[in-house]
Amino acid sequence: MFKIPVLSSERKISLLLALVTLTSVPFFDSIPQSVIAAPERATNFPDTQNHWAQPFITRLAERNIITGYPDGTYRPNQSVDRDEFAAIIRQAFNQNKERTIPSGSVYKDVPANYWAAEPIEEAYEMGFMHGYPGEYFRPKQPVSRVEALVSLSQNLNLTTAQTARRQTTRRRFFFPLAMTTLMQPLMTAKATNKTVSPLQNAPASAVVSNYYTDAKNIPQYAVDDVAAATQAGIVVNYPNTKILNPNQPATRGTIAAFIYQALVNQGRLEPLSNNVKAYNYIVDRSNNQ
Repeated sequence: MFKIPVLSSERKISLLLALVTLTSVPFFDSIPQSVIAAPERATNFPDTQNHWAQPFITRLAERNIITGYPDGTYRPNQSVDRDEFAAIIRQAFNQNKERTIPSGSVYKDVPANYWAAEPIEEAYEMGFMHGYPGEYFRPKQPVSRVEALVSLSQNLNLTTAQTARRQTTRRRFFFPLAMTTLMQPLMTAKATNKTVSPLQNAPASAVVSNYYTDAKNIPQYAVDDVAAATQAGIVVNYPNTKILNPNQPATRGTIAAFIYQALVNQGRLEPLSNNVKAYNYIVDRSNNQ
C-alpha cells in the first residue's frame, strides 16, 4: 500500500516558498512597476527635479493621477504603452459612459485577469480608447503623441474656433426691427472694440500649419483634433513649441503635461503660473492666463 511521505517543517516551508515564487513572478512581470504601490507614495521624484515637465508631474502625482516606480523614480522620458495610458485616463477623468462592452466580449489580447483589463474597459466605455480590427487592443503598443491628443480632444468635446462658430450660428436670437435699430449704436461699439483672431475663421489645416513647422506630418484623420487641442491649450511641446513630432511615442513626461492641461481646460486644475519655466512650452497659452 502506498504511503504518503511525512514532510519535515523545513521541507514544507521550502515547498511553500517555491509555490509562491512560481505563481507570483509571471503576475508581477506583467504589471508595469509604476502601478505597483510603493511603501509611501512619492510626489517629488529625484529624476524629475531638472526635467522640463516637473511641475505637471508633481501636481498630478499629488492628486494620485500618476505614480512613480518602487525605486522612487518617475522615468519621465520612458514611453507610455496603451495599457498604461488607459490606467492614467481612468484616474484623471470621470466621464459618462458612451458605450458598454457587450457581456462576455473582451479583447483577445487582454485576458480577464490582466492587470489593466478594468482600466482598458473603462477607457473604452468612456470613449477615450478604441481597439483594432480583429478584437485586439495591443496593450503593449506605445501611444504616439498624436494618438494621445486625438483621444483627449474627441472625448473632452474640444472644437476649433471655426467649428464653434458654426455651432453657435445655429442658435441666433431675433429681435424686432425697432429694437435692433435702438441697439445698433451699442452693437457697433462692441464690434469695434473686439479683437478678431486671424485664425478665427481658418480651417483646421491652416490652424496647425500656423502653429507647427511639421504640420505636414500630422495624419489627416487627426488634423481637426490636433487643431482643437492646440487652441484649447492642451498641447505642450519641448523644447520647441513649433515642433509637434506627432508620430513619436509619447513619454511619461509628455502625457503628464497633456493630462494636466486637459484638466486645466476642464476647470479642474489651476493653470501654471507664467513664471514657471514649463509654462513656456504650452503652445497656445491664451487659455492659461
